[in-house]
Amino acid sequence: MIERHNVLEVEKLSEENMLSINGKNYLFKDALFFDLEHYIYKKPICIGVFGCCYFDDIENKLNVTQYMIESGKDARHILTLAKNYFQTMSSKYDKKYLVTFSGNNDFTVINYLFEKYNIGFDIEAHFKHIDLQKEYEKKKKFVLDLRH
Repeated sequence: MIERHNVLEVEKLSEENMLSINGKNYLFKDALFFDLEHYIYKKPICIGVFGCCYFDDIENKLNVTQYMIESGKDARHILTLAKNYFQTMSSKYDKKYLVTFSGNNDFTVINYLFEKYNIGFDIEAHFKHIDLQKEYEKKKKFVLDLRH
């Protein structure tokens, strides 16, 4: 298992580029930005890469966490790390949103694997999902075709 934690400096924030959802421009301060790379053969097999980050508005930094599987023996361990990460972000840092880009499949995979391995964590009970692709399409009234 490979585990990485990086902190990135953030330059000046620009309100004109902030996504506004229901009139709120600063949801990113209460959000985690989440992505998975996973292996599926008819049913989800494992998570290959778990990536999540959050913005620290006091330090003006982006805190990035990645877990990468190296072999099949890491399949359960990466899920346990993901659960612990989500619990810490929800309880200690009071994060309320999970932001993805077309992340419905990521939720399906991680929830399936949490259940398969009896991890006992319900993402939807802790976070509201914001899909950037859907929000963009609503705002621009334009459907992104990412098949090409």
